[in-house]
Amino acid sequence: MIIPYFWAESRLQHKLPSRQITVRRWGWSDISQADAQALADQRAQEAMDRIQSGEALRRREPKAAYDCADGVPIREEVVSRHGNAVITRNSYGSLCLNAPDVFFADVDAEWHPSLQMNLRGCLTMIVAGVAAGLILKSALIGFVLAIGLPWLASLVIGKINKKRRPEAEARAKEQAQATIHAFSAAHPSWHLRMYETPAGFRLLAMHDVFDPAGEAAREALAELSADKVFVRLCTIQGCFRARVSPKSWRMKYRAPLSLPKSKWPFPAEHLALRQQWIEAYDRHAPSYASCRFIDTLGSRTTHPEAEAVRAVHDEYCHAHSDLPLA
Repeated sequence: MIIPYFWAESRLQHKLPSRQITVRRWGWSDISQADAQALADQRAQEAMDRIQSGEALRRREPKAAYDCADGVPIREEVVSRHGNAVITRNSYGSLCLNAPDVFFADVDAEWHPSLQMNLRGCLTMIVAGVAAGLILKSALIGFVLAIGLPWLASLVIGKINKKRRPEAEARAKEQAQATIHAFSAAHPSWHLRMYETPAGFRLLAMHDVFDPAGEAAREALAELSADKVFVRLCTIQGCFRARVSPKSWRMKYRAPLSLPKSKWPFPAEHLALRQQWIEAYDRHAPSYASCRFIDTLGSRTTHPEAEAVRAVHDEYCHAHSDLPLA
């Protein structure tokens, strides 16, 4: 796992008779900005040489902070370091714990509305409204029905789904818990700490450390039905990851300003606005928990590295508080 302090981007251009090739590459360092720029220049030149030799390469790397660019570390602001664990701030302002070898898995209790308005149904109602207008020889009636029928149907469907949601969410949580307990029963040597999250449950393995790209971690994440994108990112970025501060839109407050959409490292013109947003966020975040500890499963074997990460995780998340989850 590499999460550097310093980042720089290099841009190279090469003019051909019929076109111009522009290549951009990132560089990084824990030493200095100059060291990051030197790496960026080196990577850009290597990419340009390979493109000129006929190899098909991306002209620029993705801008997403926690993306799938193989070989590029996580591009997020480093907030603090705790031994091998690193706390970063993600693109939407929340803090995330990144651990190179301590296993985390989020098991979502996914709830899907039982009724949905699809495109075919919407078009059918629009056509029916227009047809009614033609039959009645009234453009006004046709217009009102073409607009009103889909709106009315969406309103009814929304109310039905809202009424059914508590029961559906409870069933989804029961299914997620059943998956977790089945995994624990099949792996009695595992020591798992189980936390409730706004979207389901989080597991932290305490008995051992794991290679994020290793077979044991991949098999466990698959058995737990963990998010496939998360599994792939664990492999590419060489770490496990857990959000440890609230999502801003789940907190019951209206942010005084919008968070700039730029990615780390931020352009100079966005720094002041971003700092204002973070200060407002940090005033409200302590009133919420990111997850809540609810149970321990399996063995009681504890690895010291896992225990060190657990202490950091639980403190940041307010995992033993009665604060509302967000």
